[in-house]
Amino acid sequence: MNTNNFMRLIVMFDLPVVEKEDRRNAAHFRQFLIKNGYIMLQYSVYYRIVNGLDMAKKHEKKLKNVVPHKGSIRVLRITEKQFNSMKILAGYKSDNENKINSNLLTKF
Repeated sequence: MNTNNFMRLIVMFDLPVVEKEDRRNAAHFRQFLIKNGYIMLQYSVYYRIVNGLDMAKKHEKKLKNVVPHKGSIRVLRITEKQFNSMKILAGYKSDNENKINSNLLTKF
């Protein structure tokens, strides 16, 4: 299968959790990520596989609609090849990383 169109959206965030409302907002944002198919790579770093630039833009737009007003949230688009070339300097791949990759996806 040709996986050239697949990309990863990586969402990195640093949200305040001192105030009760901030904790609620941070939890809501993480829940949104999980419900929308994002997988935790590391604490406060989530990723999602998308099929092409149009799908990446669609998900970025969804993210913009739910970001809390406080904190820092960044999104990075990378190709599947770039993601697979990531080096692990300490630790190991999570079970989710081993189970989920673009080779298992079907393009329509």
